[in-house]
Amino acid sequence: MASNPLIRNPVSWFEIYVQDMSRAKQFYETVLETELKPMGPAEINMYGFASNMDIYGASGALVYMPGFPSGGNSTLVYFNVDDCATNAARVEKAGGKIQRDKMSIGEYGFIVLAVDTEGNMFGLHSLS
Repeated sequence: MASNPLIRNPVSWFEIYVQDMSRAKQFYETVLETELKPMGPAEINMYGFASNMDIYGASGALVYMPGFPSGGNSTLVYFNVDDCATNAARVEKAGGKIQRDKMSIGEYGFIVLAVDTEGNMFGLHSLS
């Protein structure tokens, strides 16, 4: 099949809705060992994940918006990490829980499924 220049990777951005921004921010900063930065319009409380627009992948933000509760949604975000077991070890210490321990997904690497402090399920993905 010939390459189509109009086809793009399907995800360009993600948002994880939260009820307690301080708690959620601390959770993701701990599990992913990263610093989230304030962003977005004044009426929405947003903290963005670091990104490099010159490489593959999508970035996103934690978001608190009145009237839009966290948890119970059907979209799953996977964070790219070096070894998902290492990051998974931080989940419970940061107040979350492990839904599924590290498991192989064949030639595509490994995943862990976890639940954050706001009730949102997310994934960790690594090649090893």
